Amino acid sequence: MATVVEPRIAPVKNDNLWYASDSMPPDMAPSGPIAEMWDKHRFEMKLVNPSNRRKFTILVVGSGLAGGAAAATLGEQGYNVKCFCYQDSPRRAHSIAAQGGINAAKNYRNDGDSIYRLFYDTVKGGDFRARESNVYRLAEVSVNIIDQCVAAGVPFAREYGGLLDTRSFGGAQVARTFYARGQTGQQLLLGVYQGLCRQIDRGMVKMYPRTEMLDVVLVDGVARGIITRDMVTGAVEAHAGDAVVLCTGGYGNVYYLSTYARGSNATAIWRAYKRGALFGNPCFVQIHPTCIPVKGEYQSKLTLMSESVRNDGRVWVPKKVGDNRPPGQIPEDERDYYLERMYPSFGNLAPRDIASRAAKRVCDEGRGVGPGGLGVYLDLADSIKRLGKKVIEERYGNLMEMYEQITGENPYEVPIRIFPAVHYTMGGLWVDYNLMSNIPGLFVGGEANFSDHGANRLGASALMQGLSDGYFVLPSTVPDYIASTKFKPVTTDDPAFKEALNETNVRVKRMLSIQGEKTVDDIYRELGQVMWEFCGMGRNDADLRTGLARIPKLREEFWQNVRVPGEGAELNQQLEKAGRVADFLELGELMFIDALHRTESCGAHFREESQYPDGEAKRDDENFRYVAAWEYNGADKPVLHKENLDFEYVHLAVRSYK
Repeated sequence: MATVVEPRIAPVKNDNLWYASDSMPPDMAPSGPIAEMWDKHRFEMKLVNPSNRRKFTILVVGSGLAGGAAAATLGEQGYNVKCFCYQDSPRRAHSIAAQGGINAAKNYRNDGDSIYRLFYDTVKGGDFRARESNVYRLAEVSVNIIDQCVAAGVPFAREYGGLLDTRSFGGAQVARTFYARGQTGQQLLLGVYQGLCRQIDRGMVKMYPRTEMLDVVLVDGVARGIITRDMVTGAVEAHAGDAVVLCTGGYGNVYYLSTYARGSNATAIWRAYKRGALFGNPCFVQIHPTCIPVKGEYQSKLTLMSESVRNDGRVWVPKKVGDNRPPGQIPEDERDYYLERMYPSFGNLAPRDIASRAAKRVCDEGRGVGPGGLGVYLDLADSIKRLGKKVIEERYGNLMEMYEQITGENPYEVPIRIFPAVHYTMGGLWVDYNLMSNIPGLFVGGEANFSDHGANRLGASALMQGLSDGYFVLPSTVPDYIASTKFKPVTTDDPAFKEALNETNVRVKRMLSIQGEKTVDDIYRELGQVMWEFCGMGRNDADLRTGLARIPKLREEFWQNVRVPGEGAELNQQLEKAGRVADFLELGELMFIDALHRTESCGAHFREESQYPDGEAKRDDENFRYVAAWEYNGADKPVLHKENLDFEYVHLAVRSYK
């Protein structure tokens, strides 16, 4: 196998190709103390005169928290914005699915929180694989996010006296998570949507719903437009602009079963990657510990129980292997509250990657519960007894109703059954401090970029990053790029647009012409099984090589034997899915290559060959203290670039939550 795999991993062009901290170019993190970087950088940015802003067009792809906030804010500033989403309304963006809360260093509880502590927790939580400058800015801006959201009317939970309430979340020992019951993402998205609607009404934002981006257009190496397909009529169109902003979410659906919405995909960032944008840390995929277990082969997605429930719940399994008694019949002294036992400092609020691996470990020992032994209990009985059912209903009522509808079990009377599942991707397109990719004019926000979470995201940090990028960072950095650039007039008549349009149409026609014997879902399901089995929670050299050998065969079968019914010039959901699965079949291979090359364990990337005797992840800072940024060079031979990571403010240490 080695002779097959190793040639695919091209030699690094230069170990210090980019951005060692002592030689960062001007568009990277500015100099000076980290607490002053962002303010200093904003002051030094160039501005566009308000009367000149209407001359520029910005294309924003995605309308979730990052994309919707960016589109609304840039429209408010006076730029012409075109915003594209594949949903029928921005209100259906996947940000709506976030449940538990949003982190911010407000310290309303006076329990020792601060901007620096949030920064520290996030760098440590990401297992020291994130860029310090970006993470500090995230923590700094978090304070403003809450004020912005309250001003927009977001109904955060409040204490009896009227002050905003907070609760605890994994990976932190302070209560910094603001929430709206178990529907925080929905309420935040409605706040963003109101601002977006205002700009649509003013004529500053033009909305393109039910429209999917299929390619990015480069003119002289600069991002100047996109190719889209109207998902209702099938019309393939070109749009020109002065900057392109991708806020299209993560790529976890490469695993087929995940907590993502079924429409979530990687097409926008994958097309950008194939046009030259670098892809950072693709193997960093978060497995969430509190998902409702798989019930059958018919399932097309999984459902999450918010991590916030761990705040009041206790996770346990029977101490004896094969103990299949109902939970109420298992005495207290025969229960193993394994997170409390293994991680006494954080207990049930251990970070997601650690809690997920611990659940897998006890299930592998034969102590799992439910069908197939693939589950553990998340028990609220103690909290209900201590606080009363009414308090738990106020905090998690909609989640409890959802659980009962899915499982037929009353979570107030029996423990919730959970098992880890794919939930978030820390990898994404590489961006600099300004959130611009290595392609000039192509910006990337939210989960679509790699920038803030390292090898593991702490709970309630996704909403924080999305709104930070959308409300505060991109509205500063995109205008700076526009003010600093001499733009050549470009229209969709440019040869680059015509070439991209032709390539897109050829690709669509090719998929429709195969007329094979397998459905798109047949091949998609096989891909998901390969990804989960060989590149899931536990990874090793042999499994990674096995999976890497299988994906090209699946891809070949797709292009020779898939059947996509219908036509291109119409509503055709199978065609939409086929295009996305074709991209997943290439992205999955890159994920295997990245996971195979990184022989250390860090965060959610757990290499079984690299662990301490107690089973904890063993990092290799000497050889892997960098961002792995991959350059497209054909599907099976990407070129690796490295951005070295230096830690001046949070010193490298063994990540321990014990």
